[in-house]
Amino acid sequence: MKLASLCMMLAGAAHTAHAGEREDLETLRQTTLNLIQVLVQQGMLTQEKAEQLVKQAEVKARETVAAQKKAEAGVVRVQYVPESVRKQIADEVREEVIAQAKVERWGDVNAVPEWVDRLKWEGDIRMGYQGDRFSDRNAPEFFHQVQGQNVNNTTENRDRFRLRARLGLNAKVTQAISAGFRLATGTLTDPVSTNQTLGQTGNKYSFVLDRAFVRAHSDEILPWLTVSAGRIPNPWFSTALVWDDDLNFEGAALRIDPYAQSINTWRPFATLGAFPLQEIEQSGSVNAKSKWLLGSQVGVEWIRDNNTRAKLGLAYYNYRNISGIRNGFDQTSFNKTAPDFRQKGNTLFNIASSANPANTLYALAADYRVVNLTGAVDLNLFNPVHVMLSGDYVKNVGYSRAKTLARTGVDAPPDTTGYLAQLAVGMPTMLLKDDWQISIAYRRLGADAVLDAFSDSDFHLGGTNNKGFILGAQYSLGKNAWLSARWSSSNEIRGLPLSIDVFQLYFNAKF
Repeated sequence: MKLASLCMMLAGAAHTAHAGEREDLETLRQTTLNLIQVLVQQGMLTQEKAEQLVKQAEVKARETVAAQKKAEAGVVRVQYVPESVRKQIADEVREEVIAQAKVERWGDVNAVPEWVDRLKWEGDIRMGYQGDRFSDRNAPEFFHQVQGQNVNNTTENRDRFRLRARLGLNAKVTQAISAGFRLATGTLTDPVSTNQTLGQTGNKYSFVLDRAFVRAHSDEILPWLTVSAGRIPNPWFSTALVWDDDLNFEGAALRIDPYAQSINTWRPFATLGAFPLQEIEQSGSVNAKSKWLLGSQVGVEWIRDNNTRAKLGLAYYNYRNISGIRNGFDQTSFNKTAPDFRQKGNTLFNIASSANPANTLYALAADYRVVNLTGAVDLNLFNPVHVMLSGDYVKNVGYSRAKTLARTGVDAPPDTTGYLAQLAVGMPTMLLKDDWQISIAYRRLGADAVLDAFSDSDFHLGGTNNKGFILGAQYSLGKNAWLSARWSSSNEIRGLPLSIDVFQLYFNAKF
């Protein structure tokens, strides 16, 4: 500590200075000792530590004087401390104390500890009603399950009250490093939903770790670069056609955004990411490989003025080791090639050993290398009413008809594309009382266009191989409190009949 060093130096110098300088040094020495005592009172030092520092300085001074007397017997030497040095010492002490006082807010009786300012809490709660309606023409769920699809109900209408609660904390660790985590309702087995259905016989709900990450970004060093790692928010510019809104990503992402804080009209950006999907330890009885998602996206944002902006992004998502491998006779070494989680829609095949024909274990029959083009336009034509257009197109360029035929034994025409078009009118966000927004969208998502595991879990009750309309409305009751309603009507694209209408009405609060 600088103050401790100064104390030791002044204690030694006071024994050797001449009379005029001794008085000045003694004054400075007392000032330093008083400053140490102030640090004790502020909690920066313990009383024991302060006494130890002073004692060390005095011992050092005595040792220095004794050594000088022994080496220079009969010779009187006076250590001269120039005025400029004394002034420099005093200035350094004063600057250090003033800086410390500003940081610790000495004298401010209402001040809170400095570390509190580095923390920021955020959260939201949503509660309301969801009604699921099924067509009378739907095939019974039994026939869907025979094909390996996760369909638990196709005929019985369902009414549910649902709740979602989330609480997050973001902390500024240093000027360049921040960290965050978020807790949310939900389960450990569903990555695309944080909803909790009411009616659990009074039992408590799970509150699980939804996010936990560190982020590095410096405005002074590489201000155009941001690196995030851990369980992070969705790093891609995207829609719910490919990624569910509740989905978080495990891994690391690098964001390049050279003009984010500039006034440039054109602002290019790029994102790279690597995310382990399922870590698998290979052994003599396990031959499956770990599954990964490697992604990249380039794009540009165009901001002509405060009333006109647009954004376009082109992404490529490469899934590694994602398709299933059939087990040999009386073997289970490739069981882990089956996905840990899926919804419904993707083409599947049975990888269970043929030793027992009754055994079933379904895995993905296709490979997935997905190209995704996303665009959005925001026009503030009737201030404060905005007109917002968004579109999304996706294609699985990794699909091989020959490979899928070899795995399934069925030669079916591939359906590897999807698209979404949406028009919204109103305010972009519900910030003030009486803010509103209405929207209409149409979407179509082929069976093998994307992984069904990560797509929107509300439309068609999740998955791919669906098409239909979505109507939405929002109305703000006050700052950070609003009502939202959404109705979606969907049908299967091919295969067994499955028509589902979903209505959701929620009260939302954000804090």
